[in-house]
Amino acid sequence: MNRNYAIDFIKFLAILAVVVIHTFPSDHVIGYFILDNVSRFAVPFFFMASGYFFGLKVNITPNSGDYFKKYVIKILKIYASWLVFYFVYDVIRILIGSGDVQEKLFDYMKGFTVLKLLYYGQGTSGYQLWFVIALVWSITVVFLFFKLGKIGLLLAASLCFHIVGLFGQAYSIFLQLPESTRDALFFGLFYTTAGFWFSYYKPLQHRKHLSKKINLLLFMLFSILQILEGLWLEKELGSSHGEFFLSTIFLAIFLFSFALHNPQLGKGLLITKIGGNALGIYAVHVFLIDMVDVLFRAIGLKESSHLIIWNLIDTFLVFSLSYLAYQLVQIAKRRFLPK
Repeated sequence: MNRNYAIDFIKFLAILAVVVIHTFPSDHVIGYFILDNVSRFAVPFFFMASGYFFGLKVNITPNSGDYFKKYVIKILKIYASWLVFYFVYDVIRILIGSGDVQEKLFDYMKGFTVLKLLYYGQGTSGYQLWFVIALVWSITVVFLFFKLGKIGLLLAASLCFHIVGLFGQAYSIFLQLPESTRDALFFGLFYTTAGFWFSYYKPLQHRKHLSKKINLLLFMLFSILQILEGLWLEKELGSSHGEFFLSTIFLAIFLFSFALHNPQLGKGLLITKIGGNALGIYAVHVFLIDMVDVLFRAIGLKESSHLIIWNLIDTFLVFSLSYLAYQLVQIAKRRFLPK
């Protein structure tokens, strides 16, 4: 299996985009709104990359069931480890904080339900962990339909669910859904299935007219359309802030197609290596956001959150420290944990 460097290269840009989303204010300043909007390619790309690599492996592994179990167990261990980490972090914050500690702990514990923990990835301050558990559920459904030989059916069905899920996001002004749609069923499943579909059927790889340049231009076109879609929905119609749009479907597909048509992109670059550690950076970066905020408040920069220079410094610090922290975690695992 030849390595695709472009996927890790784009994963670097994607994890940087995630940090930008979480560190830059997404308020009424139009520049910040556009930056937040264009960064929304990140999580769909992560789901697609995961589905793609999973598909490559199960298609060449004689005992695909064993590989599926190992894959899911690995992701569940990551999820459980970081869930415990953020739980401990939250409890420490409550214990050292002001006010009625017992009442705050009781209210915090009330927020935990089986559905939140095992499906939505909610309950702790590690709100970004929703992606990890959504990936587990998405991969599980994809593997089931793979064994049934119905990936095409799943792709169509998951697309329908994804479109319905838009009404729990930016299109909620037309129809408000009762539950969050940032989950496996309405979000992760479609992009994971699409990534698997790319590995299984290779639908666009052999289309000569879809060159690297054409794929990139189409990605840019739908990125612009996504900005316009977001502006129309939120600024003109007054809808809630959206995390995915109709345009997201197309820009994610053409960006992934671009990566498959340009596999040597980023070879030998440090940022490509960093992109290969995107999940680790993703898991720890929310904690580092809090730590950098503490640092900023300590030096009197709390009121500077809307100054672009401090937003850039904030993003750089959070991203760099997250990468370094994850590397330290890996070194500690190799040293102290048995293989």
